[in-house]
Amino acid sequence: MGSKVLIIGSNSFSGASFASYLLDKGLEVIGTSRSPEPHRAFLPYRWGGKDVAFRFERIDLNHDLDALEALLKRERPPQVVNFAAQSMVGESWNNPDQWMMTNVVSTVRLHERLRQLDFLERYVHVTTPEVYGSTHGVVREDAAFNPSTPYAVSRAAGDMSLRTCFAAYGFPVVFTRAANVFGPGQQLYRIIPRTIMYVKLGRKLELHGGGVSERSFIHMRDVSEATWRIAQEGRPGETYHISTDRQVSIRHLVEMICARLGAKFDDSVKIVGDRLGKDAAYRLDSTKLRTELGWTERISLEDGLDETIAWVNRFYNELKSQPLHYVHKP
Repeated sequence: MGSKVLIIGSNSFSGASFASYLLDKGLEVIGTSRSPEPHRAFLPYRWGGKDVAFRFERIDLNHDLDALEALLKRERPPQVVNFAAQSMVGESWNNPDQWMMTNVVSTVRLHERLRQLDFLERYVHVTTPEVYGSTHGVVREDAAFNPSTPYAVSRAAGDMSLRTCFAAYGFPVVFTRAANVFGPGQQLYRIIPRTIMYVKLGRKLELHGGGVSERSFIHMRDVSEATWRIAQEGRPGETYHISTDRQVSIRHLVEMICARLGAKFDDSVKIVGDRLGKDAAYRLDSTKLRTELGWTERISLEDGLDETIAWVNRFYNELKSQPLHYVHKP
């Protein structure tokens, strides 16, 4: 495959981190997002001067598909990786129609245009395990969809439409679903950087439901490596889970961070009610990725937490002025 990659949603944590990973490999990267680039603290590809091979264009999938199509036809990237989505789970209850517009309607319109491009060799659709709902045991890629929030419903609908696109036209898509990603550069409203910032600022973190729900946390650099392998070698039409086997409760995760920062857990959190429709747990089976493509994670949760704390310390003066809560963009 060619050495040029277009990333849709390059301002997202995952998109920006993946761009950084590709630049480290010497590839040319074009990024698009609906918003201007955020502060460089949230853009790993802007660290260390490696962004000379990166170009950014502000394009909104809900309004500028003509501009995106023109960019694609001009640049002719053989690979497109799509991280763009209206994401937040809890907030999707407030404006479910906006989640449907971005994650279903605009996404389907995008796919209709992409399938007309004769130079496109691989389209990587980055989706979510939220489509499975609350599950028991280990979840494989062929598990039934059982979404329990507007966000999950919108992602499931987009995924199902794309499945039909592959079945009908042989569209060269591969799907990825990752566990909870983390690492340097993540938005501050996510649990790991938010906990770090709250402890350093001396504020109490609200812990929904006491933090009993369990999640698997995986460093974004491991996810980037997996995503690139899937882009290169994954079988068209297939879904690949990207996850570790380690599950931790949110409470234990916060306790780990507090310990690293020399703070007492009881002084740092406030227990509040749980979010509507939140899944208690899901454990992804990543056997397919490991056996077919030879991937394995390399960064432990402990090392990743230390790296993320170091990132916060590096940019702390700038991060103090950034929002600690999710800011909705319709």
